[in-house]
Amino acid sequence: MYVEKLIDLNNYPIHQPDSAQYLKIVKDVQLGLDQDGCSVLSNFLSKEGLDAIAKEAELRKSQAYYAESKLCNVYLANGNPNEAEDHPQNIFMERTNGFITADLLGKETYSHMLYHWRPLREFLATCLKKQELYIYEDPVSNMIVNLCKPGQTFNWHFDTNEFTITFLLKGAESGGHFEYVPNLRTKHDECFDEVKKVLNGDRSRAKRLNLNAGDLQFFLGRFSLHQVTHNTGNTDRLLLIQSFTEMPGIIGNPQRVKDLYGKTTEDHREKVSDRARSDRLLD
Repeated sequence: MYVEKLIDLNNYPIHQPDSAQYLKIVKDVQLGLDQDGCSVLSNFLSKEGLDAIAKEAELRKSQAYYAESKLCNVYLANGNPNEAEDHPQNIFMERTNGFITADLLGKETYSHMLYHWRPLREFLATCLKKQELYIYEDPVSNMIVNLCKPGQTFNWHFDTNEFTITFLLKGAESGGHFEYVPNLRTKHDECFDEVKKVLNGDRSRAKRLNLNAGDLQFFLGRFSLHQVTHNTGNTDRLLLIQSFTEMPGIIGNPQRVKDLYGKTTEDHREKVSDRARSDRLLD
């Protein structure tokens, strides 16, 4: 199957950037991102594409990595001994999901083909108002599958990346909902008080998405707190995550990659790690 067949190009002609339909799709995505940092294109993957990519993930579930520590704060980092126990940096919550790492999805996979298909990358860049997007050179974490089995969860957190691109491959039978609080912090303010409110149960600003298998989601997760609720059904939830950078040759911080995904490679020891930040927010 050719890479073009993975996407429903009839409804999403991303290979025709001068078409009126393309321009309308971009406008709609940008409007959603401007309003609350999130936008979804329903059934973006074709049926054949969804089946093929989901099958690849299913075949690799037994190789998923689960972190030794089942607790994390919203910054996926260590606590702060200089702050009170109820400070957001010192509130630790359950994280039991696993990751199928990029090195398990080789060049022969449809997941890899889709990630490296330039028309998709150019479309994503246009939607995100970026001059250009580059493949994230991290061989472990540039393209991963988040696996949430029955009873598992990925609690409230912020992303390291400014934005994430995700494709839901398989939804949970029940539970496993994606929830987020739009624009909870800014580039210049951690907004600890607002974060603490959410962690204490305030849901006044929280939103829940009803995602379906095959949907493409744009999400500005660096500024919007988000979580995947407990999978309360009997089926796994599978989510393909693609990461891109605005500069070429960027690779992940070795310690962070090791903590989240359980491994590093020779590249992590040889290359300059981690992307340049446009802010000083906590990771």
